[in-house]
Amino acid sequence: MTDLPPQRVSPIFSPEEYVLPGRPAGAPPNVLDAFRQTQFLLGADLDLFAEAMNLQLRLVKDAYPSRYRSHSLAAMMALWSRAYVYLGDALALLTRASYPSTLPLVRAACEVIAAAEGLRAGEMAEHHRWLAGTLRPNETFKAFEFELGRYFSGETLASDPVLRSVYRPASDLSRPSFGATLLQVAPESSQSRVAITFADASFHLGWAELALGWLLALAARQLRVVVDASTGSAQAPPVFPVSDERRAAYEALQRRIDAALARADRCRVEEVEEGNGRRYLVHGFRRKSGTPPKKVLL
Repeated sequence: MTDLPPQRVSPIFSPEEYVLPGRPAGAPPNVLDAFRQTQFLLGADLDLFAEAMNLQLRLVKDAYPSRYRSHSLAAMMALWSRAYVYLGDALALLTRASYPSTLPLVRAACEVIAAAEGLRAGEMAEHHRWLAGTLRPNETFKAFEFELGRYFSGETLASDPVLRSVYRPASDLSRPSFGATLLQVAPESSQSRVAITFADASFHLGWAELALGWLLALAARQLRVVVDASTGSAQAPPVFPVSDERRAAYEALQRRIDAALARADRCRVEEVEEGNGRRYLVHGFRRKSGTPPKKVLL
């Protein structure tokens, strides 16, 4: 058994409430139009996202008392904090039609949620060994050391169906692949023309639905990490206090998010096989509501 690190865990403070991004004052007309259309067409999804973010904050506050301040809680809370910020920032960018900028944040959120799940599932000793040997002066460089402590839960990303379904396409779309680039900056291109709009911030329903769907799925997955960490397992003791009321709220919210993501008309990505390779089939891709949706094969 790994000895516990010597540091004490200080109180963990958190925001009182999550509030959806407001109207961006002074923004260009196309950004204001994107904000308006996002509110009008995706208002129900936005409300679900806000509910998921606020439930996270309530769970954080439930774990505030000193009797819960273990090193395991600190390890998972630190990763959770990063995921929370990534999701909130991605949503803010989405409402401004900055869709390409949401993709790296979605990818990063997947990685830190997977890391928290990896710790929960039995790898917490790695964190404790790291913490026991860092946060001390380094005489060689005359600096205070935050040893990097490399940790990447690739197994969780590969095996978890929710994280895998988001991480793979979000990662590929984040990279400078030619098709991913063209779909982001020139989605109206065809065999007859390449229609690039530089730094476009116009509303696109397909991109908005796709990115917001991913954010909903990840916010719910983060909640499940915490709820699962309240029961413990043979490999790991309980970490978070989760009341029956909070558990019921999560389960009800998860059902509503699942229903929203299962809507037949929303834009979504499906992995398909062609030949010996994996490709992505995008369903329901369209710029405006009321226009015929199309399929895009990446």
